[in-house]
Amino acid sequence: MGVRRRTDPAEGRVAVGQWRDAAGAVPVAVRRTAVRFTLEELADVAPGRSVEVRVPPDGAVQAVEGPRHTRGTPPNVVETDPETWLGLATGMVAWDEAVRAGKVSASGERADLTAWLPLQATRRRA
Repeated sequence: MGVRRRTDPAEGRVAVGQWRDAAGAVPVAVRRTAVRFTLEELADVAPGRSVEVRVPPDGAVQAVEGPRHTRGTPPNVVETDPETWLGLATGMVAWDEAVRAGKVSASGERADLTAWLPLQATRRRA
């Protein structure tokens, strides 16, 4: 069973494209749609509940197969800002580069998302 979608995939792809084309200079509503869509995409391609990915203030999702977290602070957490997240999701920013620069906080043994980023759904169509 796939992730429950709150963002229409067509609207999400449009928002990601607008964000990419405008080099991030988009209205908050467009950015928020792009972030939520990409978080839902991550949960779809990496189903599970062992890692919590937080992109405040726009959204959060649980993803990645493994032991399910149920109470308190999760043992595997990834947190970043919206611009960095969208850069990671679209392949404009490399995971290692963002972590080294302090743009991503990743704690826990499952918190490395390089296997799933960039997200296929965010790539430009030929």
